[in-house]
Amino acid sequence: MSTDHDHSTDHKKDAAATPEWRAYLPAITAFVLLLGGIAIDQLAPQFWQQPWWRLVWYLAAYLPVGWPVLVSAVGAIGKGDLFSEFFLMSVATIGAFYIGEYPEGVAVMLFYAVGELFQNAAVDRAKRNIQALLDVRPDNADVMRDGVAVETPAAEVKVGDILRIRVGDRVPLDGKLLSDKASFDTAALTGESVPRSIEKDAAVLAGMIATDKVVDMQVTKPFGESSLARILDLVQNATKSKAPTELFIRRFARIYTPIVVALAVGIVLVPMVIVYPYVFNDWLYRALIFLVISCPCALVISIPLGYFGGIGAASRKGILLKGGNYLDVLTKVNTVVMDKTGTMTEGVFAVQEVKPASGVDAQQFLGTVKAMEAHSTHPIAKAVLQHSDGAAVGEATNVEEISGHGMRGTVQAKEVLVGNARLLSKFNVAYPPEVDAVLDTIVVCAIGGAYAGYLTVADKIKADAQQAVTDLRALGVRDIVMLSGDKSGITQRVAATLGINKAFGDLLPEGKVTKMKEVKQDPSAVVAFVGDGINDAPVLALSDVGIAMGGLGSDAAIETADVVIQNDQPSRIAEAMRIGKATKRVVTQNIALAFGVKAIVLILGAGGSATLWEAVFADVGVALLAILNATRVR
Repeated sequence: MSTDHDHSTDHKKDAAATPEWRAYLPAITAFVLLLGGIAIDQLAPQFWQQPWWRLVWYLAAYLPVGWPVLVSAVGAIGKGDLFSEFFLMSVATIGAFYIGEYPEGVAVMLFYAVGELFQNAAVDRAKRNIQALLDVRPDNADVMRDGVAVETPAAEVKVGDILRIRVGDRVPLDGKLLSDKASFDTAALTGESVPRSIEKDAAVLAGMIATDKVVDMQVTKPFGESSLARILDLVQNATKSKAPTELFIRRFARIYTPIVVALAVGIVLVPMVIVYPYVFNDWLYRALIFLVISCPCALVISIPLGYFGGIGAASRKGILLKGGNYLDVLTKVNTVVMDKTGTMTEGVFAVQEVKPASGVDAQQFLGTVKAMEAHSTHPIAKAVLQHSDGAAVGEATNVEEISGHGMRGTVQAKEVLVGNARLLSKFNVAYPPEVDAVLDTIVVCAIGGAYAGYLTVADKIKADAQQAVTDLRALGVRDIVMLSGDKSGITQRVAATLGINKAFGDLLPEGKVTKMKEVKQDPSAVVAFVGDGINDAPVLALSDVGIAMGGLGSDAAIETADVVIQNDQPSRIAEAMRIGKATKRVVTQNIALAFGVKAIVLILGAGGSATLWEAVFADVGVALLAILNATRVR
């Protein structure tokens, strides 16, 4: 099986364009003629009236599968690669014909050809899986022209064009939603089974599917620069970054194959002076067995296929890896350092607690605060307005924003103050000491010059954050460290809730770098940093493997991180590590299988106890088993 695709010849170049039955025709022809020849040998040897008839018959069986390999051997030698598997197979089978072992010579080439077919099918299937997963951009888009949807090639759509997306249609380019809130299936991008609700003016990405109504969107990126195009390119190029195991096996194969060839020559020549009687054909036969077994097909094909399968399996889970080498690193991670906001928390504010003052109606209090916050664009104001309880009690008037403090206005003919505790102090409104003791972000309200209560606004912990920590510890992660620019008290509380024993807050970006360097001082620490991939770039660069959360649509995240978790779920960090471990396990099994079987048959062959049939199994048979094992990763 091909160890270097550069050595492939015309019989492999057009595999994708060749009809399936034609690809199998040479192997089928060789198999039928081989079977017929063996039947004649056993049942009617008198059929071969002349010895050369038998040679011609088996040559006819040999050439359909052997000729492409012979041509490849010549081509490889022309490029300076003498010890390619094409050369080994050619010498072994020509030698078999020389000593009259025609069926075995044909069988070696036939099973080699069958192995190539299996290999190509496995690789093509892996590529098709990833292609089908990610390359879901429609070729055409419905562009609105004078109120009419005009079908236009997606590549010709310009930034600023308005597109109409019907129910069930895929979004062809990145843009922003012009219609009111709508639901989209994002499974092709994130692996999420539940549709995502997208608000007006929010980002809509190529590959999403409209699920509940016809919507309009405005294009914000050209066809070739969409997030999906970048992701597809990332995954397709991921196989270029080889894992250390893969690189080692390739280097090893280039060294050990010539050594085995030298040993095969020695098997023929050395007995001339130490064995009597010396029968050249017997020792040549043993050398041919050595040559067939020496082909490192099982290693150099199944191992890259294993890593390719791991990358594909991760992609289906919404995890993008920039190379198979990161699958290896993930298996060794024993320390995870993570940002808080946007990684273990939602990254959006939500009302946590409403505490009206004694004697103040809770609904009236909350409605008054909402009436004031309706005049603010601050994220905290948005969180208050989205809180499910209490509707605004009316329209706030004469609203004045007081920088760094909050707002003052009039609601239902009463002066209202909404902001932080400093705002109340500024206007000499007394409030209870408990307000200053609150750790969370706090919104305090005074109505008619009297303290009316407060509500707390905090970042919400993600639903699967606790599960993420539990899974990481189950996978052998010894240290989990949380870093945040948020208040230290809030950071400590989130960490305590999740069972994280090391947490540091009030950190500027350079403070996070300092903490990461402290973690890295332990020479045994293999560190993964998990952040948003944008403002955590310096820390990502320091880690052994950088993981970006919620990287979907973020160019910076895709550029900076080694691994991108598309669906924003921290539990996928452990999933990525599990896939890495599964890939490593399969690769290790394949190495053990290949070396074990080859070693046994090599010893038997050198001692004269194995035939070319066993050699074929040790090479092609083991390669097929290894390929089938590698596909389990997917």
